[in-house]
Amino acid sequence: MSTMQANPTQSAAEPDSVAEGGSFWEALYDMPAWGISLLVHIGILIVMASFTFVTVMEPELSLLSEIEPEEIRQDEYVIDSEPTDQLGSKSDLNIVGPSMAVAQHQGMDNHREQVQRLDEQIINASVPEVETLSIPNEADLLEPIDLTGTTEHAGGTQGAIDRITQEIAASLRQRKTLVVWLFDESLSLEARRTEVSERFENIYRQLGLMDVDTKEALKSAIIGYGENLHFLQKDPTSDIDTLVQAVKSIENDKSGKERVFAALNEALRVYLPEKRKMRANMMVIIVTDERGDDYSMLEDVVRRCAREGVKTYCVGNTSIFGREKGYVRYAWEFEGEQFEEDIPVDQGPETAAAEGLQLPFWTASAAGLDRMSSGYGPYTLSRLCSETGGIFFIADDSQGRKFDDSIMRQYAPDYRPLTDYQRQLSSNLAKAALVAAAQKAIVDDVPIPQLAFLANNDNVLREQITEAQKPLAVLDYFLQDLQGILEQGEKHRDKLDSDRWRASYDLAMGRVLAMRVRAFGYNSVLAEMKANPKRFANADNNQWRLEPSEEITAGAAVKRMHDKAMGYLNRVVNEHPGTPWAFLAQVELRDPLGWKWVEGRVDLPGMGGGNDGNNAPQFAPEEEQRRAMERQRAQKRNTSRPNL
Repeated sequence: MSTMQANPTQSAAEPDSVAEGGSFWEALYDMPAWGISLLVHIGILIVMASFTFVTVMEPELSLLSEIEPEEIRQDEYVIDSEPTDQLGSKSDLNIVGPSMAVAQHQGMDNHREQVQRLDEQIINASVPEVETLSIPNEADLLEPIDLTGTTEHAGGTQGAIDRITQEIAASLRQRKTLVVWLFDESLSLEARRTEVSERFENIYRQLGLMDVDTKEALKSAIIGYGENLHFLQKDPTSDIDTLVQAVKSIENDKSGKERVFAALNEALRVYLPEKRKMRANMMVIIVTDERGDDYSMLEDVVRRCAREGVKTYCVGNTSIFGREKGYVRYAWEFEGEQFEEDIPVDQGPETAAAEGLQLPFWTASAAGLDRMSSGYGPYTLSRLCSETGGIFFIADDSQGRKFDDSIMRQYAPDYRPLTDYQRQLSSNLAKAALVAAAQKAIVDDVPIPQLAFLANNDNVLREQITEAQKPLAVLDYFLQDLQGILEQGEKHRDKLDSDRWRASYDLAMGRVLAMRVRAFGYNSVLAEMKANPKRFANADNNQWRLEPSEEITAGAAVKRMHDKAMGYLNRVVNEHPGTPWAFLAQVELRDPLGWKWVEGRVDLPGMGGGNDGNNAPQFAPEEEQRRAMERQRAQKRNTSRPNL
């Protein structure tokens, strides 16, 4: 009480302040929640607006500079200030602007000027004529381009040796190189060995011109092989004369055996230590015209060469399309007589197993159809070259009809291992059926029916027909067996994974069916003629001959078979043009599958047989004597024929 009385003024003022302050806080306290939230957000906005205002209102940095104009000397620049007809650099008035006024040259604007320059110098450029330069030696420009694992048509033995020279040069540019030559000692290769020996000096002379060290960096050895192996130059050397003499010293092997893989295996045993000692590349070059008899060693030799990094090349012959046997032209002398003949040798097939049916053509000329070139070397040596990174050089492609290399590349054989090939056969019934049918056609002979029959009287005609029907019974059984084998794989035909397999299967099925249709029709018309012999329209005629006809007289089942054969053969022609498969299909389609009788006359009696339709006639004594001598000479030739 005493305190309050001592300060009357202060006591009177405080209640007002407290009252005012209390009302503000009380109002705030009594304000609802949304009002408080509104006030808080308004406050936040005011604060943020103040920040923005400060930022915006900050003075911008002004980067202004003044360039003091240099005093231009009157002797350096002269500005023409006379009035013109243009205002500005692009106006219709010709008043020159300041930038153009100081330019040394006036012209169109830069863009149009540049466009015109491009038109003149690039679009309408004039190409000056220059003198043609001589092409340098191809080997001089050779780089290690990956062309390995291929078949190359080299243009004869000389072309093959020239290409091998380039391969040696490419190897020498990498490191030292050891070259081992394997020469087939068979009689048939005598001429090729001579060609190679004559090119040896040229090989090393060309290498010398390539700025490649051939004295210390290149060593060569020579081996001959046949039934046995001969080291003709065992110690690797760079002496050309020594190498040439070694090749010329090869003696002909008359055994007829070519153990090429045994020779290669022995070469690896002898020269791999030398390769490691020289720290060199190693190349093996095989000169032959056959596939090799000991191909059972193929896979072991391939693995060893690949493991040791030994590239293998071959100078050889093409295989005959789809066949194991090829032919080598050979001339020899016996008892003072000269003989010359195409002697069959093992040159194929171009695939791991024969995939083509060796069936004769009954009506078309068969000349050359069994000697068509496959365009590839034998599978055995081609696989060896492919797997080791080498090249098979075709030195001789004289097997007959050839086909465009660019087309045949699409039908290249599969050079995978034999185990892979067997797996393919086991996984696809069409492949297995084709190979089985092809093998059966190789083993079994397919007869060619008799087409011409003498008809002096009905009895002679009936006797000939009876004899002609006998082989047809065997033939029909053979063809039926082939058809059954191929039809086992028909459901897998659409799963064949290459053009080669599809073409081979379709051609095989088409030809077997076509031959069966011909056989049915043949037997039918023979039976009809035997039961009711026809009469000649011309009484002077004495022979009946069967010729192709559109008429199928063997029943509805045979006609359905005919349509199926046409479907397969036409598909080969349409889907594989320019190939040997299409060519053989066209030959089969050339003549219709039915038969008709055509009468004729022969001057001398005989019995028809084979495609010529005539039996061995009875000739005049002089002709009989000449033919007898020819038979004796043929027998002598067969007796004296060498083994190649």
